[in-house]
Amino acid sequence: MLPRKDLFDIPEGVIYLDGNSLGAMPKAAQARASQVITQEWGKELIKAWNTADWMALPQKVGDRIAGLIGAPAGSVATGDTLSIKVYQAVAAALRMRPDRRVILSDNGNFPTDLYMAQGLIDTIDKGYELRTPAPEDVLAAISDDVAVVMLTQVDYRTGRMHDMQAITKAAQAAGAVMIWDLAHSAGAVPVDMTGSNAEFAVGCTYKYLNGGPGSPAFIYARPDIVNQIEPALAGWLGHDAPFAMELGYRPAMSTERLRVGTPPIVQLSLLDAALDAWEGVDMAELRAASIELSELFIKEVESRCPQLKLASPCDPETRGSQVSFAFDHGYAAMQALIDRGVIGDFRAPDIMRFGFTPLYLDKDDIIAAAEVIADVIGNDLWDDPKYQTKSRVT
Repeated sequence: MLPRKDLFDIPEGVIYLDGNSLGAMPKAAQARASQVITQEWGKELIKAWNTADWMALPQKVGDRIAGLIGAPAGSVATGDTLSIKVYQAVAAALRMRPDRRVILSDNGNFPTDLYMAQGLIDTIDKGYELRTPAPEDVLAAISDDVAVVMLTQVDYRTGRMHDMQAITKAAQAAGAVMIWDLAHSAGAVPVDMTGSNAEFAVGCTYKYLNGGPGSPAFIYARPDIVNQIEPALAGWLGHDAPFAMELGYRPAMSTERLRVGTPPIVQLSLLDAALDAWEGVDMAELRAASIELSELFIKEVESRCPQLKLASPCDPETRGSQVSFAFDHGYAAMQALIDRGVIGDFRAPDIMRFGFTPLYLDKDDIIAAAEVIADVIGNDLWDDPKYQTKSRVT
């Protein structure tokens, strides 16, 4: 049943509409952190790699994430950051298509994905090219010189969704490798990696999966291609026998070859605790609840605030679990909302973002949030000098 508010520690008086940027803290996280730090590390010291089974934790958590993205056990590796996982996926994909020189993305992609792709191109220095057409032009841009198509399924600014099935099919028909960034998809919308047939997917876990700030990223590799993957970052925990301490690299015969360095055990443990909240959740039910909440939000805000312009797709089937409105004074308005207990965030140049997490939001929250938004916008409460100075994080 949804929501599951009792599983989360949300401050009283706060309506949290920013789970698309940083998920709320599960109540179980504090107890798990204490256990790992005080009992496992504190009492067991280095023995905990065995006695607390720390070494198996990355795969255990990977399998739990796999269940949320329609992937089989053993196909998801965890650790490192999303940027590192993007680099690994793109590098591996390029090696699978050695005669092609184009990485295709779109100009609405999250900047770090594009930065990592361009950085890889500059490192290789063999004439590779990054092409970034408009999102709506991606399908037409898939040509027979494209080695890799790398896209974020749900746009971080507006929530617009790419058609995973159609684009993957077109990319593979043209002979390209498909990589999906699921940063705004995992835990937000139903994902079927097996059904999509895409070769790779990457994602973070601190948004809808509620793993906490800086929680480790994940990478999915389609099981039938694992042994073709040549890791560009050949870390010792991606080795087939890490403690053999061989001088030469020999990749693990599984997705574990995409592990790099020592896993962040405290963060992985928090993520493992956070994933308990997903036990028994049906993603179709969650998606239906997300659409219901977001449609109600749009209706309430548009009826009260004609000054705001919907920046997200009107059709909920083409929108992720967030709603964005454009407003010339969006940053100041968001600060005024936060000051009054309605927490969303801002993305340049004028986007006010609101995330919908049915695990801890209900209709009453949405209506109450809309009332606060109407007060802030309708009465120009944002036009206060204290809301005009931008913080480092927006």
